[in-house]
Amino acid sequence: MLTTLRRYARLLLLDSRYFWWLASFVILGDFLLTQLIIHFVPYTEIDWATYMVQTDVYLKGELDYSRITGPTGPLVYPAGHLQIHRVLHAITDAGTDISKAQQIYGVLYIISLALTCTIYRLAGGIPNWALLLLPLSKRLHSIFFLRLFNDCWAVMFVEAAVVAYQTGYDDVGTLLFSAALSVKMSILLYLPALLVVLFKRHGLIATGRHLITLGASNALLALPFLEEDYWAYLRSAFDLSRVFLFKWTVNWRMMGEEIFLSQQWANGLLLGHISCLVAFGLFVWCREDGSVWMVLKHGFRKPDRPAGYAPVTADYIATIFFTSNLIGIIFARSLHYQFYSWYAQQLPFLLWRTRYPAPV
Repeated sequence: MLTTLRRYARLLLLDSRYFWWLASFVILGDFLLTQLIIHFVPYTEIDWATYMVQTDVYLKGELDYSRITGPTGPLVYPAGHLQIHRVLHAITDAGTDISKAQQIYGVLYIISLALTCTIYRLAGGIPNWALLLLPLSKRLHSIFFLRLFNDCWAVMFVEAAVVAYQTGYDDVGTLLFSAALSVKMSILLYLPALLVVLFKRHGLIATGRHLITLGASNALLALPFLEEDYWAYLRSAFDLSRVFLFKWTVNWRMMGEEIFLSQQWANGLLLGHISCLVAFGLFVWCREDGSVWMVLKHGFRKPDRPAGYAPVTADYIATIFFTSNLIGIIFARSLHYQFYSWYAQQLPFLLWRTRYPAPV
């Protein structure tokens, strides 16, 4: 009996044919854990009330983004955020039915977990047992259904976009990527990876078409606000110069507040971010194609043809998207508590893609 159990355990943990068996157990187990947490752990109010107040201001007819404010400040998210919370506002009785909101975010968490498992499976080469690491984050559960942060929607949409790109549904992927960007501008951290994937897979002209789709779909969603005051919308929803308070950051705290808030430090981080992306572009992301220069030359000489020489595999897509995101996070001046959701489920994948042994 014990021998049989060991054999089945080994198959579940190590045999790729049983990947979805273990994934199903993980998803079901985490669903039950989610319900227990919602039932026994108190909800913590941080931004949900502000989301609802801001949505209420919008529903009363205000279209000037600079005038849509809440208890913790003005609205600083793109129009997709507002449209999602417009629906949630209706479902949760203007945000007062916290229990229903938690159940919605609980389902959102499980969808995100299932999408992560799908990305891992499509990429291949990840041992089944790595899935057991995904439900272990206390903070991730808290971010989703104990705090109800809007980051969760952006994460879910971008994960779905990665799956679409992995399976060759690139037009769908771009629409999903646009949906993610319409919730949080932090999705721009993935943009370098998206450009590389599209350029290598489709070439210059098709990449331009995807970028037009990305911009146009976001503009269409934000059209009422752009017509009212386009500058107020862009300045609020995509303010790249925004400086977060030092007391809330969990990134670069060791530098001290004076250095953290200085323009020199911001410029240094930006330079580091760009330099790291350039290094990966030169030496990693196009290595299988011969060189980045070969890809660029091929892409510009034949703009209607794929620029890459090596196949753009599902593994390549997951790796480059996750890497581009992590590079941006490392060089972000400020990371808040909820920003952990941006990369938490990607860490086991990226760690396995390193050359370090499993115990490390």
